[in-house]
Amino acid sequence: MTLQELYRSIDGSYDQALRVMKAEKLIGRHILKLAGSGLSDMLAQAASSMDPSAIFESTHAIKGVGANLGLVRLSEQASELADEFRPGASRQFSDSEAAEKLAALSELLGSTVEGIRRYEAEL
Repeated sequence: MTLQELYRSIDGSYDQALRVMKAEKLIGRHILKLAGSGLSDMLAQAASSMDPSAIFESTHAIKGVGANLGLVRLSEQASELADEFRPGASRQFSDSEAAEKLAALSELLGSTVEGIRRYEAEL
């Protein structure tokens, strides 16, 4: 599997990642780091506790990583939650809506990490 094939399989934008990273070698290095980053665990703990600060920190981190790596859908979903739980912001979602959105983000992150691990196994 090539890096571009990975991006197609995880619904990412290789072109956006290339614009940000400037080199395929950097994209490859950083996409592999996402799989071992612990962001999935961080998000799961935040969702479990429904701690606004922890949710903000985890979703904000996912938003940034996703944007830099061209993982547009991941970044957009994380951004919505980061904005919702940003310190000082007024909440727009009920707790159950937020929990549903957190579960959807966790599922998307999980499938992204799974795709990256399949890619890594073929290297």
